[in-house]
Amino acid sequence: MTHHARLMGGAALCALALTVPAFAQDADATEDVIIVTGSQVELNGAFEGGQVARGARNGLLGNVDFLDSPFTTTAYTAELIENQQARGIGDVLANNPQVRLAKGFGNFQELYVVRGFPVYSDDMTLNGVYGILPRQYVAAELVERVEVFSGANAFLNGAAPGGSGVGGAFNLVPKRAGEDDLTRVTLGFEGRSHGYAALDLSRRFGTEDQLGVRFNGALRDGETAIEDQDRSLNLFTLGLNYETDRIRLSADLGWQDHHIDAPRPQVSPMGAIPAVPEADVNYAQPWTYTDEQQLFGVVRAEVDFSDVVTGWLAVGARDGEEDNILANPSAGANGVTSAYRFDNVRSDQVISADAGLRADVWTGPIGHRLVASVSGIQSDSNNAYAFSNFAGFAGDLNDPFEAPIPAANFFIGGDLNDPGKTEEVTNTSVAIADTLSLFDGRMLATLGLRWQNIDTTTYDYNTGDVLSSYEDDAITPALGVVYRASDALSLYANYAESLQPGRVAPASSGGVVIVNAGEVLSPFRGDQFEAGIKYDGGNFGVTANLFELTQPNAIVVGDRFTDAGEQRTRGAELTVFGEPLEGVRLIGGATWLDSEQARTEGGLNEGKATVGVPEFQASFNAEWDASFLPGLVLEGRVIYTGEQYASADNTLEIPAWARFDAGVRYSFEAQGHPVALRARVENLLDDDYWASTGGYPGANYLVQGEPRTVRVSVSTDF
Repeated sequence: MTHHARLMGGAALCALALTVPAFAQDADATEDVIIVTGSQVELNGAFEGGQVARGARNGLLGNVDFLDSPFTTTAYTAELIENQQARGIGDVLANNPQVRLAKGFGNFQELYVVRGFPVYSDDMTLNGVYGILPRQYVAAELVERVEVFSGANAFLNGAAPGGSGVGGAFNLVPKRAGEDDLTRVTLGFEGRSHGYAALDLSRRFGTEDQLGVRFNGALRDGETAIEDQDRSLNLFTLGLNYETDRIRLSADLGWQDHHIDAPRPQVSPMGAIPAVPEADVNYAQPWTYTDEQQLFGVVRAEVDFSDVVTGWLAVGARDGEEDNILANPSAGANGVTSAYRFDNVRSDQVISADAGLRADVWTGPIGHRLVASVSGIQSDSNNAYAFSNFAGFAGDLNDPFEAPIPAANFFIGGDLNDPGKTEEVTNTSVAIADTLSLFDGRMLATLGLRWQNIDTTTYDYNTGDVLSSYEDDAITPALGVVYRASDALSLYANYAESLQPGRVAPASSGGVVIVNAGEVLSPFRGDQFEAGIKYDGGNFGVTANLFELTQPNAIVVGDRFTDAGEQRTRGAELTVFGEPLEGVRLIGGATWLDSEQARTEGGLNEGKATVGVPEFQASFNAEWDASFLPGLVLEGRVIYTGEQYASADNTLEIPAWARFDAGVRYSFEAQGHPVALRARVENLLDDDYWASTGGYPGANYLVQGEPRTVRVSVSTDF
């Protein structure tokens, strides 16, 4: 079947779904049995305390209740984000025991490790649409919810365009106008001289408040807690939504300008793990910087064609520019470094879309929620780079000094002033799903398939000639089962697959001439098996699960480039959230991981642990409404990460670390206006530690933890 025939088949499935109302019972009967929410835009309510939602987006299945989902999800709310004074998505995810924050390879992209596998920040979705969010860093002010999906998700979301997303996925829900008008001003301060100002405006218009308008603006500037590291951020977002009984429309437009001077770099170990410098020391060269500007937006429509049939359509776009001068050092045990200059200029133009239909139907006593979906993303990337002499220049982690800026004229690709197109990616997919409701709604079984076509072409930086071209397709199935043992308890299990583009065989590898050079390997498909239990205690929730996730790796067997390698991760996860006692709120849990290199090239390092994946990690945050003073809240958090190997042969290792945070906030009224004073200290003990190693496949660079950082702010509503 051709690519276009498959797309036509998906469209036919969507058209077929429009005919099912003839077989559907009335809406009331359907609601008694079909428990899942399913809407692409209507959000689930929050657990008591307002920090975590009762459900989250499950890809094409829409928003699904916590107990009804056969997958592991957690959704953090805007209330939590605001109260913790989160700056970016990484700050929010520090509450999740399944996620650890790392950095990109050779840049300052936020990167998140879930179940032993990386998820790049540009592989997050905005309201379910891929490729629209800023690529390196996403400010928290635009977000109503941060939704975490743990596990393989190629069926639910489609293959991530950046090639990550094996172990999990993240969806950001933009802010919407609430029922009441809002004019909120926030002023803050952190680090050495880093100032903050934000404005949050919300209004509704129309005879029945159908039209909502939400504006958010944020400005950050000044020296952070790391010495001589200056950071600025400008963010402006506008969210519109229009609602009637059957129509829900929205449009979101954002602009983010993020700049860091002398960003403290990653460190690659040379034969040994260097001692950790003092927490606030900056070993960046003062002439280095990272800069990005991103313009992004998405429009979405959801329409109820009848009481049992709903359709949706979303289209988004992003235009981004990046400019960097970096010098990331390598260091030995004594902290003496060697580095060279690396300049990079990049621009991206992305268009992404998602459409589908959902229908509730009956076959005898069995209820069905049928979903058909079509999605696609097309991106063009322009790049140019320049290196200084690889012999490099000397430095010292513990006693940094400025090196003369070397000329970036040793190794050049493209024109930094006019970078040419270096990569083009087009991903398309068609998916169908059926969620069956059995035994009076006590059991929900979801069956689904997604056909995906991945088309990637890379071009020479200098000539623009095609370097490699890749096109292949795959079908990724999924199966999920939920059994509602009671109104408060559900058992769940799932089988799901991950999907990444296959690699193009190189001409040589490790001195071996590759006989299948230029061959495109089939897409890398990983398998996941998971089973768990969920409890909804009314005011709080608990999830516990076991899982196994495998993923192929590219290795050379004999003289052929193959996908015979494998990384395997087995684990157990426990999460808690909500308000189990009045005035006491908890978020956190623990994750146990056994991640190994299951099949390796020539058997070398086979069975050894994966770089950068600890055996144990935990996060636990607690809040208490002080009984002795109404409006006063005290908060404490501990984040623990076990030892991590920093080499594939497991001869290098960074120690376990624990970080302690504390916070206090006080809410009161002044002349009839609500006021909130907040103060927070992260890394309370000012510990020095390597927070992560690796994050990018095959790399083992070290990222140092942030120093003690004090943040204070005041918010008031007018």
